[in-house]
Amino acid sequence: MKRMLVLAVLLLCACTSENDAMRALQAEGYKDIRFTGYDWFACSKDDTFHTGFVAKNRDGREVKGVVCSGLIFKSATVRY
Repeated sequence: MKRMLVLAVLLLCACTSENDAMRALQAEGYKDIRFTGYDWFACSKDDTFHTGFVAKNRDGREVKGVVCSGLIFKSATVRY
């Protein structure tokens, strides 16, 4: 039972899509993008990937957020 729980947690932590997140953030004008991993409660239940980030916006200010995206049909959404 413990092994299944550990496996489930590890699989959820791997549900990020840095490539899709990078494209979405660069399209919005963000620079110096660093990914912070899976963000547990930031996206809706319909989102497969929850990729946390820290970046600088067009004004040079640091922002924190998450890029939510789906597996096939849903595009990426940036949330703050």
